[in-house]
Amino acid sequence: MSSIIKVALAFSILSGGAVTSGLLCAQPFPSKPIRLIVPSAPGGGPDVMARLMASELTRQMAQQVVVDNRAGASGIIGIDAIAKASADGYTFGFSPFPFITNPSLFAKLPYDTVKDFQPLIHQNSSTFMLTVSPALPVKSTQELIDYARAQPGKLSAGYADVGAPQFLGLELFKMMTGTQIVQISYKAIQQAITDTMAGQIHIVIDNAPSILPHVRAGRLRALGVMTPKRNPNLPDIPTIAEGGVAGFDVVPIGGYIMPANAPRDIVLRLNAEINKALKSAVILERFAAAGLTPEGGTPEQFAERLRVEAAKWAKVIKAAGIKPE
Repeated sequence: MSSIIKVALAFSILSGGAVTSGLLCAQPFPSKPIRLIVPSAPGGGPDVMARLMASELTRQMAQQVVVDNRAGASGIIGIDAIAKASADGYTFGFSPFPFITNPSLFAKLPYDTVKDFQPLIHQNSSTFMLTVSPALPVKSTQELIDYARAQPGKLSAGYADVGAPQFLGLELFKMMTGTQIVQISYKAIQQAITDTMAGQIHIVIDNAPSILPHVRAGRLRALGVMTPKRNPNLPDIPTIAEGGVAGFDVVPIGGYIMPANAPRDIVLRLNAEINKALKSAVILERFAAAGLTPEGGTPEQFAERLRVEAAKWAKVIKAAGIKPE
């Protein structure tokens, strides 16, 4: 065999190998299970909704989406795990409310909220409610404001985490109404709810699914939802803004983020799949029951919403005199 034929044959083999290798590397996404990191414990609101989304994505994409719970430290452990995950597109994570408040509450974080993540999609907005003990002689937001102004420092409210919507929402309420209400720390918001029902404290804020059963049973009195507009599933409950605090809104947002260097084509594919899932009958039904509003949209729209919300709560945290830990 001539040297020219040998070289040609070798080149042919190498070329074929390169083509085969290229085909192997260019497998369509997803070609293996996808990991969804949730920075909270199993059973909580974010976990339940993330698992619902994982189930829908598994059905749509014919590939398993596996939930990986990483709870602790105001979500920092799980958020850090998202930042440090492989950027191959096979890991994404849920972004809880503390994702936007932690930079203002902690002097040092193991990740950079802006540089280490790529926003994927805004999944939902939550409905939180301001409620009081039935023993408190107020039946509206304005009556609560008048009562609190007449007796500065007498009213108390319960919370479980400084960085949570319950605490920061009431701080915003106090700022906008010029009232003095004492916030009392609990290990869990459920304990604060129990004490409010018993009249040990006066006010408690929580999400609709958690607090609505107590309102309907008469154990708590709802003064208003904290969204800009009434929740269509709770049409009889006015907004706090309607009750006399113009411009007031506390709408915790939940969505998904990816490591900063995740491939853009995979980001767009997952964004499209989640947008599709948010229109499915099962998610619409479950979200409505949980007082959640499905959102969706582009990664850029979610990035802007995160930016606006982070700036808003940074101002509230600073005005409240909360010092970074």
